[in-house]
Amino acid sequence: MKVLFLGDIVGRNARNLAQKKIAKFKTQLKLDAIIINVENAAGGFGVTPSICDDFFNAGADVLTTGNHIWDKREIISYISKSDRLLRPMNMIEGTPGLGMTIVKVKAGTIGVANVMTNLFMSRSDPVFDKVPLIIEHLKLTSNVDFSLIDVHGEASSEKMAIGFALDGKVSAVVGTHTHVPTADHQILENGTAYITDVGMSGDYNSIIGMDKNDALKRFMYPNEKKSRLEVSSGEPTLCGVVIETDTNGLSKSIIPLRLGGKLEQTILVWLF
Repeated sequence: MKVLFLGDIVGRNARNLAQKKIAKFKTQLKLDAIIINVENAAGGFGVTPSICDDFFNAGADVLTTGNHIWDKREIISYISKSDRLLRPMNMIEGTPGLGMTIVKVKAGTIGVANVMTNLFMSRSDPVFDKVPLIIEHLKLTSNVDFSLIDVHGEASSEKMAIGFALDGKVSAVVGTHTHVPTADHQILENGTAYITDVGMSGDYNSIIGMDKNDALKRFMYPNEKKSRLEVSSGEPTLCGVVIETDTNGLSKSIIPLRLGGKLEQTILVWLF
């Protein structure tokens, strides 16, 4: 199978570009599924039901999130009824919504899990306690044909450890949250595709997607009254990875995708 994962959508311009390109991506890249992290899609903070519906109508198959999932309260009733919008599965017991799902697509079944790391993040249950559950429920070739874990977190070491804990058990482990793409995309020794952070889909003439002047003032003048951060309004770059698997569900390639804005890469010439 061939699957595209797009990193954290930040704001209106990025989500409009992503929704515009989804159908083209599926056709020209010959994709079997598209998975997107949308936790910053609504003005940089959270996601709304209508935004989720727009992504699904455009052709996204599963949406993942992270620590900002509850920033828009109206998402609570929506996620409680959805099996395609995920929140981190290690949020405390009783949290609305699902952290793991299996979805049928034309080429087979895809399993997606969403977890949040513990270091430097808002409090959640121990993330490594969820590794056995992921392995049990997303068994390649028996339960699913493809499996991807969105690891939402700060510490690169913790993300890498999760990658190695799941190596050979899932198709891909991809990191989100820092909004900065890393250059360590690789196939781990037992066949799992891995990247520490795919980066955000947003304006890179910014500080992690927010207006750089407002964000800079917070660092330079920490004692001044803080105004609300606003999403940077420049040209967005879509950042993600294209993962292709073999018949056993393990990966044979992971290729970064950078489209538009400051990070566009010539690799797209032969991808398209």
